[in-house]
Amino acid sequence: MKIEVRADGLHISGYVNVTGKRSRPVITPRGKVIETIEERAFSEAIKNSGEVTVTLDHDKGHAYASTRDNTLTLREDAIGLHAETLITDETVIEMARKGKLRGWSFGMYNVQDEMESRGTDELPIRHVKGFLLDHVSLIKDKVPCYAATSVECRAGEDIDIEQRGLDIEPELYIENKPDYTEYENRLKMLDYE
Repeated sequence: MKIEVRADGLHISGYVNVTGKRSRPVITPRGKVIETIEERAFSEAIKNSGEVTVTLDHDKGHAYASTRDNTLTLREDAIGLHAETLITDETVIEMARKGKLRGWSFGMYNVQDEMESRGTDELPIRHVKGFLLDHVSLIKDKVPCYAATSVECRAGEDIDIEQRGLDIEPELYIENKPDYTEYENRLKMLDYE
């Protein structure tokens, strides 16, 4: 995850999830499994999902960016789901400045999968082949990387919203950060020996 604080807001880019990579154990509607998102699943999800929003810690009470207003761009490439977003919310910008943003996550529903049985002491592997993308989320307080599953109710029907993430150490860049190099050099010259 690359985080840049610029004059127009907070620019964040990076991989939300890597396709083909096995998760750590995760609880799903199919029970506890090891999971992998298959190639092209994100491309299809982006094409079929409609508006996708950016949330914080999967709290859908507030959207900080969205594909509808072009403040969020999503694409799947050879690595996985890549996101680029612009956030202007001062609270989130301040969290970024303080290094509080820990990674990405995402929520999916209407999942199409295939289960692979393994030995008696091993968890099955759930191969996720398709889904609709509900949101991508910046992670501050939750544990990223396939951390949780929740059930949400929409339009009178129960829909399983499964939340997933990838834990990557963010890089922070602040535009127009003062350069103290000259000042520091002058202080060194004044040091007494």
